[in-house]
Amino acid sequence: MGSNKLEVSVEVLPYLRVYKDGTIERIAGTEVTPADLDPQTGVVSKDIVIIPETGVSARLYRPNLTLEHKKLPLVVYFHGGAFCISSASDPLYHNSLNILVSKADIVVLSVDYRRSPEHPLPAAYEDSWAALQWVASHSGDGGSEVWLKESVDFGRVFLAGDSAGANISHHMAIRAGLTRIEGLKIHGIVMIHPYFWGEEPIGLEVKDPIRKAMVDCWWRFVCPSEKGGDDPLMNPFVDGAPSLSGLACDRVIVCVAEKDILRDRGRLYYEKLAKSGWPGTVEIMKTEGEDHVFHIFNPSCEKALNMMKCLASFINQ
Repeated sequence: MGSNKLEVSVEVLPYLRVYKDGTIERIAGTEVTPADLDPQTGVVSKDIVIIPETGVSARLYRPNLTLEHKKLPLVVYFHGGAFCISSASDPLYHNSLNILVSKADIVVLSVDYRRSPEHPLPAAYEDSWAALQWVASHSGDGGSEVWLKESVDFGRVFLAGDSAGANISHHMAIRAGLTRIEGLKIHGIVMIHPYFWGEEPIGLEVKDPIRKAMVDCWWRFVCPSEKGGDDPLMNPFVDGAPSLSGLACDRVIVCVAEKDILRDRGRLYYEKLAKSGWPGTVEIMKTEGEDHVFHIFNPSCEKALNMMKCLASFINQ
């Protein structure tokens, strides 16, 4: 008798498996929670389709507003997940962004870009760029989303993301420096534990070849380039990558965590940007004793709340 068990073609642990019949099994980042009023923070959210042609949606967050409320900064947020898991409706992101919106008194648009392997890169980048164009359409007389038109100060727009989302934020700001989006001025970028990489190990990667190989595997899965970890999408410092001096914003904060295997790439980004000739200001925030995106997994812990306080201050400077 034949076995009905599916044969695994590719395993990308701890995220997903791809079977030989094409079935994709996501092991992590599959949970969803509805948009709603959050009773703990008073933040309200809703889901909207922003790119009908591709079905790309976003979750929009707004704090509890008074009748005399002022226009608020807008943060366009790109979630993490190695480009292949999680979503804007993931309860971990939903809870974290409720806290950020409450602490910073901002509007957040969390983009639900399409993921690999169903939609290989550069789909996530293209979706994110289209989302920025959609946002910009609301800065004048166009656009139909009332929350943006009534509540957002388009002179204070920020890009933000963690892990792969921080990588996306970087590439959106680089692209905006090359191709201006009419009606959109990016004031700053919040980069949390950015997902950059390289073939040659540095820092913590040298001492941890197992995790180095694991991240190598993640990237080769979502971007099967002959350049591997030195593809300019992943390594912004290699020959052929756009100069950091062209970053289209005024301010950047880079957050790194002591135990994160990506830690030294974030530090290198901070150092390279500071020396690139870019006219803006960059700062770095280091969290001791924590690992990658700890604030997502435990948003109410003291260090996560301290991070949110620092990011709120950065946005509202």
